[in-house]
Parts: sequence; structure tokens; C-alpha cells
Amino acid sequence: MEVSVMGNSQGHMVRTELAYRNLRFCCVPKNDKLIFSWRNSSVCLVGQGSRWRKAQLRFTSKAVHSQPLVRSDRLSATKRKSSDGVKLFVGLPLDTVSSCNGVNHERAIAAGLKALKLLGVEGVELPLWWGVVEKEARGKYEWSSYLSVAEMVQKAALKLHVSLCFHASKQPKIPLPEWVSKIGESQPSIFYKDRTGKHYKDCLSLAIDDLPVLDGKTPVQVYQEFCESFKSAFMPFMGSTITGISMGLGPDGELRYPSHQGKSKTPGVGEFHCYDENMLRLLKQHAEATGNPLWGLGGPHDVPNHDQSPNVNTFFKDHGGSWESPYGDFFLSWYSSQLISHGDRLLSLASSAFRDNGVNVHGEVPLMHYCKEGYAAVAEMFMKNSCKMILPGMDLSDHSQHHESSSPELLLGQIKAACRHYGVEISGQNSSVSEAPAGFDQIKKNLLGEKNVVNLFTYQRMGASFFSPDHFPSFTQFVRNLNQPGLDSDDLAEEEEITESSHMNSEISIQVQTA
Repeated sequence: MEVSVMGNSQGHMVRTELAYRNLRFCCVPKNDKLIFSWRNSSVCLVGQGSRWRKAQLRFTSKAVHSQPLVRSDRLSATKRKSSDGVKLFVGLPLDTVSSCNGVNHERAIAAGLKALKLLGVEGVELPLWWGVVEKEARGKYEWSSYLSVAEMVQKAALKLHVSLCFHASKQPKIPLPEWVSKIGESQPSIFYKDRTGKHYKDCLSLAIDDLPVLDGKTPVQVYQEFCESFKSAFMPFMGSTITGISMGLGPDGELRYPSHQGKSKTPGVGEFHCYDENMLRLLKQHAEATGNPLWGLGGPHDVPNHDQSPNVNTFFKDHGGSWESPYGDFFLSWYSSQLISHGDRLLSLASSAFRDNGVNVHGEVPLMHYCKEGYAAVAEMFMKNSCKMILPGMDLSDHSQHHESSSPELLLGQIKAACRHYGVEISGQNSSVSEAPAGFDQIKKNLLGEKNVVNLFTYQRMGASFFSPDHFPSFTQFVRNLNQPGLDSDDLAEEEEITESSHMNSEISIQVQTA
């Protein structure tokens, strides 16, 4: 897939051309609201109104030269409205900045930013990796590539949401900082461990939050120094281009234990990770403090294996399961309280660091089933720290799930109810790039439903498939429906003639790569 962007130094509206196989897409934003229609083996994405009448985005079979488009003096500056206050962001590729601290597919991203701006998208989300910025030594930060991306977003007149990722990624491969991994080689107890003895090395155990195990510093101190350095480096963008910051809270950035690893289509119940020496130390202390020292020797013995269903063993059984016993209540209360305390420490840190810089602080929680009502305490903790909650799975519906899985629609309803009760705003995400209209329909249902508390949605994520003809028209229709929920797909406006000037612009041809 080739992308060609034509621009000029005078800031004229220009035509952007992208090539993909033998299909041609023509996008003309008008009033910042887009419509698409099929015409003569082409897909035309056409808006309604006058503001962008002379701007055009075209996907064609060849990368072609283009000319600036003359904008009429009659063009108005109508401001885009987003229904129900839902702002739309799109995630940039996970490897936008590589593990070697270079900007990947820079020109492709620049072209994508122009396309998103024309569609009326509010901004983009940028994953910022601890293992890239503070790679070699504690306190040695390298922000240059991320600053370059922020400048690109600013130039495109989009907003930026930054996700501070204090975990590792397997795909693309971005490890923890080298100096942290080196410490872990001699002190594996800084990582979570399951009951089989396997360590999870993609993030640090919450049990060491306040232990000086990182070159004499605690993880909380290291995260705080990282946030302060980030704030100093990006101060020119704070509150203007950068409007939101997500604080990494655990595996994959979420406030959870590494119970589930990988993305199996039919995941099991998962496992408790309380067997590293520091988690066992905390469990032992809690058991002794409550007068039950024998309960502090380890986690429950009657739980299923990682990939088994909840009812294979007795702990999670719906009726008469030992999770309802005094021991079960003791263990689950302790296990969940440790997680909430960890979230409280990190969100408090982030809120303190960024609250005076005009940005909203976010934290991500998983869409996971709890034996007991677990989201109320989480929502209360977010409320306490004046943070917004990121909730994935907005594209999931009950009928698409495995028959033994929990109901995602029920879980979303529980979380929304808890957030409404505590006045916590939700920022939604989808679980994967959707090529089926049903996924977009489910997202729209969750975003525009009755008693909605979602004020921002981030679509995950930009890459080669994002701009493919199998996906991009559906995404464009989704944007249009989100901005105009009452408008039927048959209400299409006629295209208006595009007037081109005779001045040629330089052409940029690039390859869009998969994130």
C-alpha cells in the first residue's frame, strides 16, 4: 500500500492520494462529516457542507502528482460536533518508536494523520515505552523520537493522548529496560510467579512497589522520576497538543495480575500470581494479622489450571464453591486489596505529577469477571484520584463469545453503573481492529447508549490493515454515524466539483507497514 502526500508551505488545502491495488478511494470532507458511496469501482467518502469542500483524500491505483486545491472565500469555519460529547481518537502503531529509539514508518504516519484530520478524528494515542526511553541506565532518558512524533501530531492539528507503558511487549518485541532485566536475572523475585514456579517477566510485581530493589530506588520512585522527566521534556505540548496521559498499571498496562497470558479465543479461568517471595511475605503478614497464620502459606489449592474452565475444580463453582468460604473470602479480599492499593499508588503519583498541566490522567482496567462485585472499589479508587477509567472491549457482544465465557455486555453494564455511582468518566477502547460492521455497531451501541458515561473512545489501532479497502470504508462510516447518529446511510449528499490549481507539489511515496 503506497501513500502519497502533497503539500505546500503556504498551508493550502491539498489533495492526499493513497494507492492500494486496483481500488480507488476518494474522500472529500465537508463540514467535517464524511459519507461514503460506491461509484464505478471506486469508494467515495464524501462529506456534507462547505468548510472542506476543496480538500480531497483519494486512494488510487497509482501514486500520482497532485495540485493544491483552491479554497473559496465562502468557506465557513463550522465547528465539528460530536454526539453525546464522545471524542474519537485512533491509536498509533505500537512500534511507532522502535526498541532502538527511532521513528518507524514516519511518512506513512504523517499521511495517516492527515487522513484522520480530514475525517474529523479528535486525536491519536501514542504508546510510550519505558524500555525505549530509559533503556540503558536508571535516570538516563532519551525522548527525542517521541518528541518528533508529538511535533508531527501538533503539525497535523490533532490532539495527543500518551500511554506510559511500564510493561514489555511481545509483538512488537519491546522489552523492559536493560538495566531492570539485568537486576531481574539475579533477583527474579521482582517479577510475579505462579504456583508452578513460572515467572512473568513482562512487568514488575506490585509487591515490590515500596522496596528499594532498583539500584537503591523503589519502583514507585523510579516511575515518579520518569513522569517528572517526561513532563519536563514535553512541557511545550502539555494542555495544548497533549490532553491526556495514561499511567501503566500492570500487565499490558492494565490494573490486573498476569492471570491471563496471550490472547486465546477460549481463555481459561487463569491463575493466581501470589507465589513470588514478596507476595508470599505480604500474604503471610495479612494471615497472621487476622489470626489465621496457616492461611498465609500460599494461594488456594483447589483452583483450575490456567487454561481450564472455572468449574473444573471446586474453588470457582457457582454454588458451594470455596470462594464463598471464610478462607475464600479472606484470600480474595487480600488479593484484590493489593491490586487496588497498587493502582492507588500509581494513579496518585500520576495525578500529582500532571494535575496542574491541563491534562486528564487515565488508567486502564480489564474487562474481567469477578467472583464478587469488584468494580465498585476500583471506581471509588479512580474517583479518589480524579482519574478517568479506560475500558476495553467496547466491540464485544454476548453472542460472539464462547459459551463458557462471562458476558461482556453484563460486565460493561456493571462497570458503567459503578462509574456513574462514583462520578468517574470512562474512555472506551475496542479489543481489535474490526473488519465487520457488527463490531462497529456494537461500539456505537456502547458509546451512544442510554445513561452513557463514555466521553472518549480510542480505536485500536493504525496500521496497514487500518487503511485497507476491507476496513477503512467501514471505519469512515462509523465516524460518520458517531457524529450523526440520527442520519441514515441512504442520506448521501452529491459530490461537488473540485477545482484544482495548476501549481504542482512535491510527492512523497511511502509504504504503510503493519503495527
